[in-house]
Amino acid sequence: MYYFLRILRYIRSYLISAGLNILFNILSVLFSLVSLTMAIPFLGILFETQEKVYSPPPLALNANSIQQNFYAIISSIIDEKGKLEALLFICLLILITFFLRNLFRYLSLYFLTPIRNGIVNDIRIDLHKKVISLPLQFFSEKRKGDITARMTADLVEIEWSIMNCLEMIFKDPITILVYLSTLIFISPELTTFVIILFPLTGIIIGIIGRSLKKSSDRGQNKMGRILSVIEENISGLRIIKAFNAQEYINNNFKNESEDYKRIMTKLLRKKDLSSPMSEFLSTIVMVIVMWFGGNLVLASDSTLSAQEFIGYILIFSQIIPPAKSLTTSYYHIQKGSASAQRIYDILDQENAIIEKENAIKIKKLKYKIVFENLSFSYDGDQVLRDINFEIIKGQTIALVGKSGSGKSTLADLLARFYNVNMGSILIDDINLKDLCLKSLRGLMGIVSQDSILFNDSIFNNIKLGNTKAKKEDVINAAKIANAHEFIMDSPNGYDTNIGDRGDKLSGGQKQRLSIARAILKNPEILILDEATSSLDTKSEKSVQEALEKLMKSRTSFVIAHRLSTIKNVDKIIVLEDGRIIEQGTHQELIKRSGHYKKLFDLQSFT
Repeated sequence: MYYFLRILRYIRSYLISAGLNILFNILSVLFSLVSLTMAIPFLGILFETQEKVYSPPPLALNANSIQQNFYAIISSIIDEKGKLEALLFICLLILITFFLRNLFRYLSLYFLTPIRNGIVNDIRIDLHKKVISLPLQFFSEKRKGDITARMTADLVEIEWSIMNCLEMIFKDPITILVYLSTLIFISPELTTFVIILFPLTGIIIGIIGRSLKKSSDRGQNKMGRILSVIEENISGLRIIKAFNAQEYINNNFKNESEDYKRIMTKLLRKKDLSSPMSEFLSTIVMVIVMWFGGNLVLASDSTLSAQEFIGYILIFSQIIPPAKSLTTSYYHIQKGSASAQRIYDILDQENAIIEKENAIKIKKLKYKIVFENLSFSYDGDQVLRDINFEIIKGQTIALVGKSGSGKSTLADLLARFYNVNMGSILIDDINLKDLCLKSLRGLMGIVSQDSILFNDSIFNNIKLGNTKAKKEDVINAAKIANAHEFIMDSPNGYDTNIGDRGDKLSGGQKQRLSIARAILKNPEILILDEATSSLDTKSEKSVQEALEKLMKSRTSFVIAHRLSTIKNVDKIIVLEDGRIIEQGTHQELIKRSGHYKKLFDLQSFT
């Protein structure tokens, strides 16, 4: 119930709607109760046992006064116009009260709808905001499919399991409370007996509910795993087909799906048990009440009349549906709480990349960037060790080395995608951790090996570099990036949709759009992470020309795979096993005949 109560905290934004819902629920229940209590005088008139009242107490807001005054009205109608007129009066009163009951019932639902939809919408927005804010390290530990499942399947589960119960949560306790108060007024002895029986049934239902939550938790985790497998299989479809691995992949997926089917079968069987069990337990209570109440009526000194007992049974029978739906709601809430817990696992994640209070805002790089005694560990593995170098404003530095030597990690630390473990990175003598994150990243433009594009138009993908840019600025950036020509050849020009991850474009075209996006941002610091390594010779030439235009007069970090592209940079830093083993210009490193020359000769020979 803890996570269910946390979900309900979102209701604070809808207190007016919640208050109106509760008000109209109370009115609906009261008019429902009035229509049911009409059965007592109705039966009294039919069986000629209705006691006449001629001297009622002054009208006041208490049950006895209202009852006596109402009986006085019926008595005067019987005396003046006869029993048939009295029956007609009661029937019309029942009709009016039922109309008002249903009118207020609709109004209660009318004000409940924005609460249900609003809470789910607020959770979805908060969840997306949290996911976007979390550091990259979080996503290397979690499967994308599992996170997608939490943002989709788990939210749907909350919507159906918990939000559908809001009506019952708001209405059923009020209904039970009002009806129970009326039953106490009619017969305190009989109602005391009822109050003892109901908690016993609640204990049985609670035991099954806890079991349901565990099964639901396993089911949602398994669905997260299935979505991860689907996402991986679609992404790796080319390899699956190339290696004729369809049967193997299908069998793996079949096993995951079969496990999910078994879990959900158990879960649904437990859930389906809620309705018949609560109904049977309610029937047991009903039968006991009928037997015990019948004894009271048949007793010679009974204060409970036959028509009052029938009215009591009629009102008590109306407690059973809300009691049953309340127990059913408990099952649904337990089932939905598992999804709520999975969502709060993300919402409660602590973000390690925290901005200091009164963080320093920086608009330009004035002097230099310094890496000072920098070491970095990731999951216990030492990735970088004792890194020391600096880059002067306007210089271009290239980072080279084997895969896993720490090149991309250095760039990620500069953008503060991760926190430095030891040592520091200084921008104009200001520690990175003291800078405002937004202004720090505002200085940077990144072009990576994998062009990260979105399923949107070419125009909107470039404009992401500067969302306030005008169309002519976007076109100018595309021209500098050698992208304008192929964009104009596209079916809808700049309005052409490029598909999921830009899959409608070639590798070179995607990279030139990434470069155009960086050009539009006009960054002080440029990070090029192996931007041409996956391209063919022709595409590489076009992209390299665009990169050279982009790098003019900027401070640039180039993570290089092809050493032929970095001959003219100001400094080359050679990394191996997370350490700097050489640094200098291309010519200086060639003369030393060290590690860099071996790499260069190997590529030249190849």
